[in-house]
Amino acid sequence: MRARSSSPADLVDAAVAGDPRAVARLISLVEDASPQLREIMTLLAPRAGRAQVIGLTGSPGVGKSTSTSALVGAFRARDLRVGVLAIDPSSPFSGGALLGDRVRMQQHATDPGVYIRSLASRGHLGGLSWATPQALRVLDAAGFDAVLVETVGVGQAEVDIASLADTTLVLLAPGMGDGIQAAKAGILEIADVFVVNKADRDGAEHTYRELKHMIALTGTADGRWQPPVLKTVASRAEGIDEIVDAIADHRTWMAGRGVLDARRRRRAADEIEQIALTELRARMGDLRDATLLDSLAGEVVAGTVDPYTAADRVIAGMTGEGAIIG
Repeated sequence: MRARSSSPADLVDAAVAGDPRAVARLISLVEDASPQLREIMTLLAPRAGRAQVIGLTGSPGVGKSTSTSALVGAFRARDLRVGVLAIDPSSPFSGGALLGDRVRMQQHATDPGVYIRSLASRGHLGGLSWATPQALRVLDAAGFDAVLVETVGVGQAEVDIASLADTTLVLLAPGMGDGIQAAKAGILEIADVFVVNKADRDGAEHTYRELKHMIALTGTADGRWQPPVLKTVASRAEGIDEIVDAIADHRTWMAGRGVLDARRRRRAADEIEQIALTELRARMGDLRDATLLDSLAGEVVAGTVDPYTAADRVIAGMTGEGAIIG
């Protein structure tokens, strides 16, 4: 209860000190787009930038939550603090997360070195929640060594994770047609590590060979990272240590070539752009309330103004550049 009534500075200090209630409250403020968010992000900025961000994506049923749970255990065995952001489909009734992922990770619920949070997608495409980047910043600043981001699981649309994570794991499973789907979706271009989960099932070897063949066709002549293909049985934690080693190898490769810094710069640029667009949309809503858009729409329909000129007037209204001619 103390965390709920604290000031932004107190909340940030408590989160950095390891108080899970403060971390939870900060992420709730992020999800609610609180007016205090600007102050909070100002306080978090100097403390962030150290966590390793690992994304997990793949079609429904491949075992993302089970794999995430197994990876948490592997990282904890290495004495690393782990945060998990599990993006859940939104409830059609409350708009909140369905919390299915947290149910499947109950074995870590009492571990003080693990923080698990479900975020509602709220209709956001790309498998993530709009609040994910800022929630990630909270966990980063709170001192988590690794943050696992598990996407919703909607198949081919889940490409946003590649721009958010340092390392992206693409999970597949035998017998689900995932190899063909990977080719269709262009997943070869977003995966840093391929994981064939449920490798004890029939067809696992075929899926493994198919992926190896597709990767070989891309070649490595331009010095690009060649994603390894690993087989796991996440329910028994088999092959999980190999994933952790592959993540470490990928991080070393990125750091040695400046790729890690470039990815994080791109991630920051995307975050800035999203915040700016959100603010512009809010201002555009103000203009709509002021009937400017309706007035311009009438002129476009009447043919007295073209849509590009009308758009220029809207931008002028939002930025305060020049007079708005109604």
